[in-house]
Amino acid sequence: MSSEESKIASWAELHTPELLALLKQSVEINSPTENTSGVRRVGALFKPEFDQLLFKTRWIDMPPAMKRAGHLFAEHEGTHGKRILLIGHFDTVLPGGTYKREGDKISGSGVYDMKGGDVIMLYALKALDSIGALEGTRIIAAFSGDEEAAGVPLDVSRRDLLEAAHRSDLALAFENAIGNDATVARRSSSSWRLEVTGVSGHSSLISTPVLGDGAIYEAARIVDEFRQQLKAFDGLTCNPAFIVGGSDVTFDEGKGTAAGKLNVVPNSAYVRGDLRALTAAQLEQVRDKMREIASHSLRRTSAKITFQDNYPAMEATPGNFDLLKQLSQASQDLGYAAVGAMDPKDRGAGDISFVAPIIPSLDGLGARGGGAHAKTEYADAVSFPELAKRTAILIYRLTR
Repeated sequence: MSSEESKIASWAELHTPELLALLKQSVEINSPTENTSGVRRVGALFKPEFDQLLFKTRWIDMPPAMKRAGHLFAEHEGTHGKRILLIGHFDTVLPGGTYKREGDKISGSGVYDMKGGDVIMLYALKALDSIGALEGTRIIAAFSGDEEAAGVPLDVSRRDLLEAAHRSDLALAFENAIGNDATVARRSSSSWRLEVTGVSGHSSLISTPVLGDGAIYEAARIVDEFRQQLKAFDGLTCNPAFIVGGSDVTFDEGKGTAAGKLNVVPNSAYVRGDLRALTAAQLEQVRDKMREIASHSLRRTSAKITFQDNYPAMEATPGNFDLLKQLSQASQDLGYAAVGAMDPKDRGAGDISFVAPIIPSLDGLGARGGGAHAKTEYADAVSFPELAKRTAILIYRLTR
């Protein structure tokens, strides 16, 4: 490493207590996606930190009908080096507000996913600023307030992120690290809805030409064929999340009710689920297969399946692998281990997926730990200086 890089790394190591203090403050703010005031409070905590670094900051509100807090964007204007988009988010899945440290283990909602990554990003920038290395750089830091449940419509909630991507040369995202790997590819996340109808009547006539097989048998057939036939698609998962069926059914996206009598053939069934695919092409192939399966109806039943896009796939590209190579070199130059590529089958969807089709992208630069989306969520305190240092060195090299 150069003498400048050594100074950057030393500053990051020395200021780890401040990083952890800010992490504590942010985790103690209860900010699940639906708590819009809590998400804004996290944004208000980070905004002055970027103001001090001479970033131009703005809070971007979402339309009230979307029930989302909005996003914090901070931009540093300059004239040289790669134009870098840094991505984080302030919302959590579970309610929180409690921070606890026992030895090297830090617990609390968001400490791992991904307020830990947010502070790593910020303190990497602070380390650069400590030697004047931010001067002249072109960096956009984008923190969404709804990554865990993206606001709909997506063309509104992700409009500003996409616009920033079109003004950038590459993107680095700070979702939690898993082991010593970073993320060059992530699967997509989309949903499906199956509606099945049948003919109601006396149960003694089920599976006869008069009444056919009923809606529940047909729904079960379709779902089981999904289970069996979709195994042929590498890396794909299809999860039927919930099902309701009977002769008196209500259904509204995430909830439903069902009633019926034992001597009545059910005439309605609904199933909702999600799909995770490695590529856009694979997703379309799978949807075609699911449509085909749903079309082979049992007697006197019919089925309709519809799909909704959520997060696109982040597909592995040469540009993504080049960023991984540079991150790994920075890690090794600092005396740490090489950084590998994580298997996309082991990752969920993330905001990086929206920009990855536009520019080379790398994710998983955030905190190490475990228990994401669970009450057992934790981060490893010892890992923060390493992760902040290697991010700072990577950004330094990209912006020279």
